[in-house]
Formats: sequence, C-alpha cells, structure tokens
Amino acid sequence: MHDPFEQSLRDMLKASPSTRDDDACLGRVLKTANRQVGAGDLFTLLGHWLQALMIALNNGSAHVSPVSRRTPIARSTDKAD
Repeated sequence: MHDPFEQSLRDMLKASPSTRDDDACLGRVLKTANRQVGAGDLFTLLGHWLQALMIALNNGSAHVSPVSRRTPIARSTDKAD
C-alpha cells in the first residue's frame, strides 16, 4: 500500500543537506503527523460513541414492547374447579 507520508519522509532523507531547510521540513513533518494522529483519534472517538449507542439500543429494546394498562380479566376457563 502506497503511503504518501512515508514517501515524503524518504524523499526528505534522500535530499542533499544544502537544498533543504531543516526547520521547515521538521515543521511540515510534525504538522502532517499531528493531523494524521488527530484524525485517527477523532475516528476512534466516533467509533466508541457508535458502539455505546448500539449497546444502549440493544439493552433498551426489550423495554419498548407495548404494555397494556388494563387489568387482566379472570376467565372461567383459567380457574380450577
């Protein structure tokens, strides 16, 4: 799998020292790494939130069934003689 971030790091390491500005390169690398870590954390947070929502829906679904408020009527067939 091609990773553009890894490729840019390899290109920076292969470049001659006189053609690059170390502070600017380091800044770009850290900015890109911070962006990738932040996006990963955001997706992890959303994944945990979705998992918690699914657990809540699964546990609460048993309480959604309709309930009758009428008192049960005793039938003569239910009683023992």
